[in-house]
Amino acid sequence: MPMTVKEHVERFSISAPPQLLMEFDEVVKALKQDRSKAVQQAMRLYLSEYKWSQPEKRIAGAIVLIYDHEVHDAEEGLTDLQHGYRQIINSVLHIHIDDNNCLEIIAVNGEGQLIKELIDRLMSIRGISQIKHTIIGI
Repeated sequence: MPMTVKEHVERFSISAPPQLLMEFDEVVKALKQDRSKAVQQAMRLYLSEYKWSQPEKRIAGAIVLIYDHEVHDAEEGLTDLQHGYRQIINSVLHIHIDDNNCLEIIAVNGEGQLIKELIDRLMSIRGISQIKHTIIGI
């Protein structure tokens, strides 16, 4: 088994309102984590959100949406849009939820501005009832 080199860490302190710290510690305990690891994870998410706000950055992630396939042109609109953004769409997973609703997970990787543009255009398609994205800065 290869030896791993322990990464150097910096210690720092932060100030927080007591109620916020109490809620944070409750979640950390429920997840069976330690506070330092939880803060590191929160920092990574914070940085990822910042990178998402920088349109020229390269990002990757998933766009999850639910749509009613009975709505006229919903599927065709989704397919046409996905073909128009082939350069940033890596894969699409289609799941039938019930008789009318489908869930699609669109894996994306590329320039942030194009991904934002795709999400905006997806939101304009009639028949989509929910859309959520998880984007990670690279």
